[in-house]
Parts: sequence; structure tokens; C-alpha cells
Amino acid sequence: MARVNPGFLEEVRRSDEFNASSCMNCGVCSAVCHMGIELLPRKLFRYVLLGLKDKVLENKETVFSCLLCKQCEVNCPAQVHIAENVRSLRYYMNKKVFKH
Repeated sequence: MARVNPGFLEEVRRSDEFNASSCMNCGVCSAVCHMGIELLPRKLFRYVLLGLKDKVLENKETVFSCLLCKQCEVNCPAQVHIAENVRSLRYYMNKKVFKH
């Protein structure tokens, strides 16, 4: 059972650049990903918005697998700042999970 953490979005957000709520779940990002990472970013960002912290942390390998090449971002019709959002998730995980 997943627990909802309503403050999780604010914990992750480092700046106004974190615009995961702009994602319309169209799937273009997954379709153009060179790494074939289907989960990132659309499902992962949805987990953040819903406060599903445990689901996000279960996927830390996926978060760190992203090359930050911005191929998904360039093709995103909603202009989601995908690379910056992933950087914010990495920063959060480094501070809170890995204690770096």
C-alpha cells in the first residue's frame, strides 16, 4: 500500500523550474528516449505530484539512469523542464536518501 505525502512536492522542488505539473502524459518523452526509459519522466513526475514518495524512491536507479541529453525535453509539447526536474529529484535523493 502506497502512503501519500502531501508535502513531498515541496520537498523535491528546488526552484520554479520544477514544472512536473505541466506534463500531459502524452508519452512523447518515453518514445524518444535513447535509453528506453519508459517510467521517466511522465510516470515518475506523476508520483511526485501525487505525493507517492515511496514509489519515487523505489525508482532511484531510473532517476540516475537518465543521461540528461534533453531529447525528451526538446520534443515535449508541454515544454516540461524534464532535465531540471530530474536534477531536482537527484538532488533530493542525494541529500535525503544517500546523505551526500
